Amino acid sequence: MLEKAGLADNARFVVFHCADDYYEAADGSAQYYESIDLFDAFHPQTILAHTMNDAPLKVAHGAPLRLRVERQLGYKYAKYLMRIEVTDSLSHIGQGKGGFWPDRGYEWYAGI
Repeated sequence: MLEKAGLADNARFVVFHCADDYYEAADGSAQYYESIDLFDAFHPQTILAHTMNDAPLKVAHGAPLRLRVERQLGYKYAKYLMRIEVTDSLSHIGQGKGGFWPDRGYEWYAGI
């Protein structure tokens, strides 16, 4: 998909914006987002799933589209994808650490 979209020479990260909201007392509503670098985005084990067992992906499994980054921990597996953004920096995403959970203290790279 990224190859067909075409990437700018300065592209470094892919950000996944999701439909689900998380609510926090201090911040109010916060929409879920996650990011990976281009190395993981192009890795053969990274997929965008729209089907499961030859049937359309169900909401319970992250429909309409779900990210699977098999080389990283589960919090990188963004569900309910609504928009994909390619960028050269993560500084303008959330609090600048590249993901909903990394902005709250988790590691950005969750390699296994």
